Amino acid sequence: MSVYVHAIDTAVPEAVYEQSFIRDLMREQPALDRRAQRLVGSIYNASGIERRHSAVKDMLLQPGEGPGVFFNPDTREVLTPSTGARNEVYARAARELFTVAAARVLDRCPDLGPADVTHVITVSCTGFFAPGPDYHLVRDLGLAPTTQRYHLGFMGCYAAFPALRAAKAFCEADPSAVVLIVCAELCSLHVQLDTDPDTLIANSVFADGAAAALVSARPPRPGSHALRVDSLDTTLTPTGEADMAWTIGDQGFKMVLSTYVPQIIEEHIHGALAPLLAGDAELAEAVHRDVRHWAIHPGGRSILDKVQGVLGLSDEQLTPSRAVLRDYGNMSSATVMFILQQVAQQAPEVSGERVCAMAFGPGLTVEMGLFTKLPPVV
Repeated sequence: MSVYVHAIDTAVPEAVYEQSFIRDLMREQPALDRRAQRLVGSIYNASGIERRHSAVKDMLLQPGEGPGVFFNPDTREVLTPSTGARNEVYARAARELFTVAAARVLDRCPDLGPADVTHVITVSCTGFFAPGPDYHLVRDLGLAPTTQRYHLGFMGCYAAFPALRAAKAFCEADPSAVVLIVCAELCSLHVQLDTDPDTLIANSVFADGAAAALVSARPPRPGSHALRVDSLDTTLTPTGEADMAWTIGDQGFKMVLSTYVPQIIEEHIHGALAPLLAGDAELAEAVHRDVRHWAIHPGGRSILDKVQGVLGLSDEQLTPSRAVLRDYGNMSSATVMFILQQVAQQAPEVSGERVCAMAFGPGLTVEMGLFTKLPPVV
């Protein structure tokens, strides 16, 4: 039985900051010593990011209008609110992002309305509240109160793939099932004022956004940009447990994104991909560049550079991943869905183009998926 991603849509917070603005602001912070201030300049300049969206609007405040929770415009000081204060912002702003992204993807599928949704899977690692986002989607979208609900929390950047795996299993068990997946992350709530280079790197890449997908075994409607879900796989690298981690502190969540992560991925990506490709009759003997489309989670520019180099991919094959990094930054679990949306909407050159998607997260965990683009035949 075939299972399809019928549509993907996205949502981002209203506030958007140029990377150069955040770079200059962070370099001004008295909590950073001179070495850290110099590192901020080089790290931000090499990030491959031009702008990022954020649920934090405080940096838009003018002198005399604050202070806000995260920023004092009079002193230009980035503040360090408690984890509780940050989570209050999350509970309010994340609910809105979840709902907007979900409503948009439903609008993309006129043949699948709220009454058709049988399962909701929400994904987030940047905050907590209960009743959770899965509950509020049922209420806010007018879904049936009997809708089955699941929440995947605190898994990190790869979590869209476990959500897709669960959706695929639901649809294979019940061909009439329609699964709504929504990933929403507010990473910018957890900016840390720390001189540690790993923290400075994390501050430079993470951003806020949400992405939603509708998954079902029902045949996609003509004219849609659907993806057939062919296979999903996962593995752990032998090393890297301490190089990408996500912990809760008194002043927000602290992300460790070590400078060794690109090297770890470079060393182990061939082994991670081999079982996925070997299990597909069309790709068992193919080289990586023969897979037409790639959706690589941009944990950072250096990760994309390593993946492209070691797999021998072309600049064109990395264009969607680099474009999402440039325009949105790293939105954790939502990011790969942004890339898959771009890939799905590209006009296919031939029928049945294949797509390989990958994301990396704490562990190091490597999650992967193979998809087939369906031509939007009207």
